[in-house]
Amino acid sequence: MPDRITLFRTTKRVVFGIGAIEKIGAEIQQLKGKKVLVVTDPGIIQAGLLEPLTDSIKAAGLPFALFDKVEPDPRIEVVEQCAEKARAEQIDCMVGYGGGSSLDIAKVASVRLTNPGAIDALFGIDLIPQPGVPLILVPTTAGTGSEVTPIAILSDTREKLKKGIVSPYLFPETALLDPRLTVGLPPTVTALTGLDALIHAIEAYTSVNAFDLTDHLALRAIELIADNLRTAYARGEDLEARSQMLEGSLLAGIAFANAGVTAVHAFAYPIGGEFHVAHGLANSIMLPAVMRFNLLGHLAKFADIAQALGVETEGLSDKEAALEGLEAVEDLMGDLQIPRRLRDLNIPREAIPALAEGVMKVTRLLANNPRRLALEDARRIYEEAW
Repeated sequence: MPDRITLFRTTKRVVFGIGAIEKIGAEIQQLKGKKVLVVTDPGIIQAGLLEPLTDSIKAAGLPFALFDKVEPDPRIEVVEQCAEKARAEQIDCMVGYGGGSSLDIAKVASVRLTNPGAIDALFGIDLIPQPGVPLILVPTTAGTGSEVTPIAILSDTREKLKKGIVSPYLFPETALLDPRLTVGLPPTVTALTGLDALIHAIEAYTSVNAFDLTDHLALRAIELIADNLRTAYARGEDLEARSQMLEGSLLAGIAFANAGVTAVHAFAYPIGGEFHVAHGLANSIMLPAVMRFNLLGHLAKFADIAQALGVETEGLSDKEAALEGLEAVEDLMGDLQIPRRLRDLNIPREAIPALAEGVMKVTRLLANNPRRLALEDARRIYEEAW
């Protein structure tokens, strides 16, 4: 649409490459950090991944404290615990280190230090009054893209919902990506985080808010992930595949940070909130059914996605190509050997009406969807995924 005004935002500084983690001390010094809080999870420590980070911080002569209580799909309470630790240690810089949960906790904790009051006031869009303390994000998975998004998702256990905070103050000053940090990921984690990144790209490309710049990033991300996810899953030590996957995740993150995600994420949120299913798994199970529903919303774009996935589309109509793309996605999921149905996760069929009602509350994401969706559609999509 030629008269449309678009806005493109991303992280100010992106450091990418093998060995980049050795630069973390210098990056902190550039931000004038005097004492750092490292935010991570117990799995990072158990895997021996913390040392490359802390060695670089020590080499720069910087004191640091550690918060290592991040959990999957973290609760609001974890943010408050992290902020409390930061205040007690009198830190002036924060490093989020790990998967998307660690990055999200670091993002929100950084702004909690400068925005007192009830955290409930921050949920929504552009409701954070002040920027947080300087923040560096270091992903150790190729999946969430959180290092380049102004979004954080937290679990509200009282309401059994996942809630989002969206603000430019959640962009870090620096994103630092080192493919070596992803080499030790177990195959299942590689699969689920990789599919999460693929979903980010597919949804960014088909969002009603997509534009040329996000389209280029999203299609390139789909190509990189389609070409490398199987290799990273089957031969995790392949550094080239790991590098390409991390780049794909990064590009997908930039794309969806500006175009938005759509109904796949909306369907995943109630599943995670009610049944505590990991974000990447909930997204992956819902992808085929939501994709099938959305095809008619923009057949030409779904045909483009098929081509980016490696489908030979010459001679096919847009609808034929789009259906081939859906088949390619299902074939990829089969190769990665992840659960394919809600019933595989012991989610009862009787839960579907309540889940569908939950979807309809995620209006922020449904507004981006390429096809309008009613409550009855939501029920049918969950039925198909069950």
